[in-house]
Amino acid sequence: MEILRTKWAAAVAGIWIQSVAGASYTFGIYSPALKATQGYDQSTLDTVSVFKDIGANAGILSGLLYSSVTLGSGGGGRAWVVHAVGAAQCFVGYFVMWASVVGLVPPLPVPAMCVSIWMAAHAQTFFNTANVVTGVHNFGDYGGTIVGIMKGFLGLSGAILIQFYDAVCKDKPATFLLLLAVAPTLISLLSMPLVRNYDTTTPADKRHLNSFSAVALATAAYLAAIILLHNVIILPSWALVASFLVLLLLLVASPSIIALRAHRQESDTLARALLEESGSKAAQSGSTELLPDDLDNHVEVNLAQALLRLDFWLLFLAVFCGLGSGVATINNISQVGESLGYAVVERTTLVSLWSIWNFLGRFGAGFVSDTLLHRGGWARPALMAVTLATMAVGHVVIASGLPACLYVGSVLVGVSYGSQWSLMPTICAEIFGVAHLGTIFNTVAVASPLGSYVFSVRIIGYVYDEVAREKGGGGGGGGDCFGSRCFMASFLIMAGVAFFGCLVAILLFFRTRRFYRSVVVRRRRRVQRRSN
Repeated sequence: MEILRTKWAAAVAGIWIQSVAGASYTFGIYSPALKATQGYDQSTLDTVSVFKDIGANAGILSGLLYSSVTLGSGGGGRAWVVHAVGAAQCFVGYFVMWASVVGLVPPLPVPAMCVSIWMAAHAQTFFNTANVVTGVHNFGDYGGTIVGIMKGFLGLSGAILIQFYDAVCKDKPATFLLLLAVAPTLISLLSMPLVRNYDTTTPADKRHLNSFSAVALATAAYLAAIILLHNVIILPSWALVASFLVLLLLLVASPSIIALRAHRQESDTLARALLEESGSKAAQSGSTELLPDDLDNHVEVNLAQALLRLDFWLLFLAVFCGLGSGVATINNISQVGESLGYAVVERTTLVSLWSIWNFLGRFGAGFVSDTLLHRGGWARPALMAVTLATMAVGHVVIASGLPACLYVGSVLVGVSYGSQWSLMPTICAEIFGVAHLGTIFNTVAVASPLGSYVFSVRIIGYVYDEVAREKGGGGGGGGDCFGSRCFMASFLIMAGVAFFGCLVAILLFFRTRRFYRSVVVRRRRRVQRRSN
């Protein structure tokens, strides 16, 4: 079918894959089974989780592979290679973990388990790179919007997979590991032939992307409602299955209908233009035809060249401050709640809703930054500065220890954290070009696990143990800590770091402001030419 070879089909396939790509976000579901069956203590389990975080965020290899298979003429159709490698890693990593948990093989040595979970999480970077970079190629004039959509569904994928768990294998984490090995792998293998680079733009792109955005928002709202309902009442198994089937229908049918409508409207518009102009050659190259998009590729640099530019390191430093402190917050949010006297159900709700705030940041920052860029000429680093300042406020709110501080603070930090994942790849595409985008933005993303280690281990963990030791009378070993002092100093430090990241983003804004203004002028002229 002709519809299968369009950028709209590529967008739908990307949405489906992104919706199941974030299996690393479900670690809390199966980690107790790992701990029990492998004989791990908490420190060992934390070590395993660090390798998960590294695998999920260090995607340089996926970027290099994407560039190698897609650069050059005719390479746009080979993005499937990146998905295939990701699918293989996903299956092998989770299957080995499942085999060890159920006793099919002896308990794995800790290094072997670390390699397995790294491989399983690393698959996420291959799925994400292929879908995000292909989206930027296909919707270059609205890169922020398409990146926000793709990153948004990745942010929701953890909640989607947990709904899958509740419906199919609730209270069976070992079975869930097997499903994580099979389900994302199959969906990727079936959908990956559709993910191709078309490098075309049409005047109606924004309208149809807004429809995809509406589906993303509806999915997030539905998930939030189910999560809240599930934390208020105990749903019977039939209700869990029914709610998941509704979610599945929403994810499968809605994007497909949008893609069919977009393709039909483009075909009708082109047919009318051809009839009106009686086959005129000039009309065939007019505004209604799918024209190659230059994607502002006057700037195209590779990773080595990007590493020599100050803009790269300013972006890296801002991301280190934002993503690093954001990951540290979610890694410790349950323990923060415990120290402040939150009930178990409240802490569970906070963890579950984080994926919704994360999504709103990813989606909202992409959409808003496109609007600000096109209508006001505002460079995207300006919005990055605003979100980092908001994150600093969120850290201060959490540090205060006031009633409901964790609810308000988690919203501010979660939305701001998600926005960094949307803004960073788009800024990379605009400053460094799209030819090596996968490699460059995945290199910048390494700042996330680096920051997570510094803030989680070197700051939060150290301060928590010291305060616990003081309250315990100076004995060794630390222990549990209760009260606002347990995390106050740590979150005040992270607030200062986030504010410093804001200042760095402001500097990047002033350095790129003139460049962004020229980008806007070119885009407006291009849109005007296509509309005439």
